[in-house]
Amino acid sequence: MIAVIDYKAGNLTSVVKALNFLGAQTLVTQDPEVVRVAPKVVLPGVGHFQATSLLGELGLTEAVRKSVAKGAWFLGICVGLQWLFEGSTEAPGVAGLGHFAGRCERFPALFGGAELKSPHVGWNSLEGVRADSRLLRGVKDGGFVYYTHSWRAPVVEATAAVTEYGGAFTAVVERENVMGVQFHPEKSSAVGLQVLRNFVEL
Repeated sequence: MIAVIDYKAGNLTSVVKALNFLGAQTLVTQDPEVVRVAPKVVLPGVGHFQATSLLGELGLTEAVRKSVAKGAWFLGICVGLQWLFEGSTEAPGVAGLGHFAGRCERFPALFGGAELKSPHVGWNSLEGVRADSRLLRGVKDGGFVYYTHSWRAPVVEATAAVTEYGGAFTAVVERENVMGVQFHPEKSSAVGLQVLRNFVEL
């Protein structure tokens, strides 16, 4: 069973539909106890980082910490990936989970002397795909995925793939049982379905 956390942000329905299409049994929940005992947890998300403050208010942040500590698989999507870091300049007063070091920052207004459009919307490629990544099994360098975001996570040791837009940012992060993707796998055609399939089959 995959517990899909509902914190009133974004793309929950489309993520659940994609997981169900792949044969997964899902349960949409705000219950910390459900999250603590679930073998797999997904945190979807679209929109402002401020929305993740609800996770702390509902006791879900601590539930996720306990869940991953006991070895449950965790996947954060979009804002769900950003939440795995220490926080974001989008909402400086809201702490992330802090599982990965660093803070998420807005794309620069200028890059290479030219104006950089933000948000970063549309198809872009995954580069530097880590060979040992469980989440990216069967995904090759250059595979295209769909983005829509204005803030980005830094490249860290646990980064499993990057995308170039105003410089490299973390497209996929993965360390042991904790994973995140900045793109929307449920909107990313064959590559996105492969990523979700890999998570379902863990």
